Amino acid sequence: MNKIILVTGSMVGYSYIMEFFIAWYSGNIYEAFTFINRAMGPYAWAYWIMFSCNVFVPQLLWSKRIRRSVPIMFIIAILVNVGMWFERFVITVTSLARDFLPAAWDYYSPTIWDILTFLGSFGLFFTLFLLFLRFLPMFAISEIKGVMPQADPHHHAPAQESADG
Repeated sequence: MNKIILVTGSMVGYSYIMEFFIAWYSGNIYEAFTFINRAMGPYAWAYWIMFSCNVFVPQLLWSKRIRRSVPIMFIIAILVNVGMWFERFVITVTSLARDFLPAAWDYYSPTIWDILTFLGSFGLFFTLFLLFLRFLPMFAISEIKGVMPQADPHHHAPAQESADG
């Protein structure tokens, strides 16, 4: 799985670089502005967190020692998830903050409804996750039955002693 994260991180890095190249090569000043604004505008912090988590962090997996360490692998997986969340943030917020009319430009700040919708998405996810675990358990019953003592063909139940003694 680590090698898949490494390859995917390399592909994502290539696509981020190609976005800038295509914006430059097209000669369209508006498209070029959009991508330069993402990397150096008011949301540059979010863009560079996204780029770091999705491109630089997976490159640590070139090391065999890091690839075989479960705690480090867990941290890298979490950081990649954070990077993917920031990718959605960068796409959405930079598009809304820099409209076609410069008079409509403003720094995005979430309203109470944005925050509640975000928290509600966590609540919905955990509700559905817990319902999934309730009706489709993590362990198959057939696997549990296979490791029980009664599944052993050489297992003999203790003989019942007679009431006589």
